[in-house]
Amino acid sequence: MRQTELVDRVASYSPDIDETLLNRAYVYAMHKHRHQKRASGDPYFSHPLEVASIVTDLKLDQESVVAALLHDTIEDTDATRREIDSMFGPNIGRLVDGLTKLKRIDLVSKKTRQGENLRKLLLAIAQDVRVLLVKLADRLHNMRTIHHVKPEKRHRIAQETMDIYAPLAGRMGMQDVRDELEELAFKNLHPEASELITRKLVSLRDESRSVIAEIENNLIENLAASGIKAVVKSRSKRAYSVFRKMERNGVSFEQLSDVIGFRVIVDEIDHCYRALGVTHRKWPAVPGRFKDYISTPKQNDYRSLHTTIVGPSHQRVELQIRTHGMNAIAERGIAAHALYKDGVYAAPDEDAKGKSDLSKKLASESLAYAWLRRTVESLSEGEHPDDVLEHTRLELFLDQVFCFTPKGRLIALPRGATAIDFAFAVHTDVGLSCVGCRINGQAAPVVTKLENGEEVQIIRSENHVPPAAWEHVVVTGKARAGIRRATREARMKQYSALGEKILTNAVKKANREFAIEDLTPVLGKLARNSAEDAVAAVGRGELPVDDVLQALYPDYQKERSTRERATEASSEGWFNLSGVANIMFRIPGRRRGKKYAEAAQEMTNSIPITGTSGDLPVKLDPAGGAVPGDRIVGILSEGEGVTVYPIHADALKNYENTADQWLDLRWDINEENPERFLAKIRVTAADAPGTLAEISEVIAKTDCNIANLFIEHPNDGLANMVFGIEVWDLKHLNRVQRETRSLSVVSHVERVSG
Repeated sequence: MRQTELVDRVASYSPDIDETLLNRAYVYAMHKHRHQKRASGDPYFSHPLEVASIVTDLKLDQESVVAALLHDTIEDTDATRREIDSMFGPNIGRLVDGLTKLKRIDLVSKKTRQGENLRKLLLAIAQDVRVLLVKLADRLHNMRTIHHVKPEKRHRIAQETMDIYAPLAGRMGMQDVRDELEELAFKNLHPEASELITRKLVSLRDESRSVIAEIENNLIENLAASGIKAVVKSRSKRAYSVFRKMERNGVSFEQLSDVIGFRVIVDEIDHCYRALGVTHRKWPAVPGRFKDYISTPKQNDYRSLHTTIVGPSHQRVELQIRTHGMNAIAERGIAAHALYKDGVYAAPDEDAKGKSDLSKKLASESLAYAWLRRTVESLSEGEHPDDVLEHTRLELFLDQVFCFTPKGRLIALPRGATAIDFAFAVHTDVGLSCVGCRINGQAAPVVTKLENGEEVQIIRSENHVPPAAWEHVVVTGKARAGIRRATREARMKQYSALGEKILTNAVKKANREFAIEDLTPVLGKLARNSAEDAVAAVGRGELPVDDVLQALYPDYQKERSTRERATEASSEGWFNLSGVANIMFRIPGRRRGKKYAEAAQEMTNSIPITGTSGDLPVKLDPAGGAVPGDRIVGILSEGEGVTVYPIHADALKNYENTADQWLDLRWDINEENPERFLAKIRVTAADAPGTLAEISEVIAKTDCNIANLFIEHPNDGLANMVFGIEVWDLKHLNRVQRETRSLSVVSHVERVSG
């Protein structure tokens, strides 16, 4: 495309253009890319020129066209943002910068880099939506020429297009761009399926020509008889759309009934509903197939009436009824907002600040743009770059349900969303304090999946912290980000308290005074951003106490040897756990002096299970410890009888290839005469005087006996303690772990076997 042709294309829809600006951008981009070639061997400048051509097809303003010409100059040439600003103005400089990938940033993985680039793009789009339009034009041309790229790179680009850019175009209502991106990506990811379905679609279209013409004529005649002027167009589904429906519904191509549909385009909104009435009076409607997206538009601004009828030849016919303005927005999405307002042409112009009417209109009118702003808000709350990709995919791929607050506010949510998602959609604070809900006036679990039209009332408690498990229940990125952040803050608080205790104790032993503010001058040595972060890292066991002491006191020397510290008793009458390794403690109690295996054998003279014959000796695995509530299996060994293992026991790996030895067992508990069973838990806690006493006290308060205790080698202020405990059942064991985990001196609690 020549320079004059580009100017003519822009002038055809925007007469008041600055030809000098366009010509200067054309020459500048051609000069900067003059020594570069594409993978096809063509001059590189052909790419930005084609991107600019696509932008003119969308009828965007001249700043967007200039940005399209310049979009690779900062990234791939010696051009700078300052130079772009000085030659073309700061608005165009901002657009080009928003389209420039992050290059010189040290990120650990391609996924992280991809997430950072996506975050940067979305933030730039939120500032000016024209960034997105030019970016989609750029990706579209790259996909049109992807056959010149190496196969491994081609697959990666196609997958990224399918995962991010095609759904993003759909979310912005740009259906034509989305369809083409999906088709091109599908062709590269699944070439055989693409070719087969395309061949079938062409064949079906050829076979149905007469039927299609008959339906078109019937629709036009019936609508005209009612005084409705309409344009009727037939359309067939694209190959990827057919492929996705076949996969989702598990059907063959021949079983699909709506491969070919019809679009009825009228002049006014009132005519949409009148056309619907005429059609339903003439032909039977298929129950459950009517949707009104005019009264309730989709989040991407899509508006239309959908219905399915049994047509003239007794076949199902899918109809979409909309106005010309709706059709423009359905095909070109946000790009059409600048040109159509209820079907009236309105060319974009520049305001005093140089921002196009397109961006102003979208900020105030577009539902799609509102979604984008909400997405960007969540991204700006500090998510990890890897989470940006997951979040965006969650938001892009899901269909919608519409629910209401008790005051009548409409909340649009992805399909499969729960009341928790609803709460976060209302406000982040509502989601964080959500403890229950009422759906249509009836109490319901917060994990209930919502349906269209339901009224949802959220029950709140200000002191509530959302459980971490909710992260795996919700489907919206905003809810997931909020839960992760709350969980992170709760853990940070716990680790900070634990870390402060560890540091205070260590500094006290060194005969020094400690305040958390003392860490600020040495944060650089510790590679931490704040004193709170450093203290929490100590609590998590990530930052050794000795490293902190060396940073605080350069003359610090490690104190007494492990043996000397191991023999020191604390003022509370409990062993100081510092440095103690591989010592089996004897805990006072009714099994004083017994080792774990001996205690286990004594407790299992009569095991309450079913699934074995009465003449076989049965014993519990002394290493693992099964408790009622565990799923259990038996291993039959010659001369030894049956050994009972919990299903999670490591020892079962030794019997994976001997299926004939396995027995299916079940507990047979006598509730009137309960007994205790041995289990093991590992507790990672602060290596300080009084820690063992504090943990033991909590275990005792839960009605639990300690049979034995094994102290493993402590690690930088933390000690690992393996408790052999006697519990009634699995529920009791879980309560012991939960109560122990709540202690400020405890970093981690887990059940162990073996």
